[in-house]
Amino acid sequence: MLKHNSYFNGSVQSVGFERHGRRQTVGVIDAGEFHFSTEAPERMTVVAGELAVRFDGSQEWRAYPAGTSFEVAGKSGFDVKAAHPTGYLCEFL
Repeated sequence: MLKHNSYFNGSVQSVGFERHGRRQTVGVIDAGEFHFSTEAPERMTVVAGELAVRFDGSQEWRAYPAGTSFEVAGKSGFDVKAAHPTGYLCEFL
């Protein structure tokens, strides 16, 4: 079953699904800066475009171009900046 998600007044949209017993979402982050909180650990893979990411507790922004991924601990958060619409896959670990 597919589930549509919309955040930040439509600037981030995704479709959630389950594959091999794991929850995942695939979506697009529009140009802008956004903060996400996590309940469970997750892996974000950038599939198109590029994201700048800053993890909670850090001052450093890191660039993640298409084809790269990063993991975020559960019960934490991270900021993302996108200069252009950017596609991603989020896997809940």
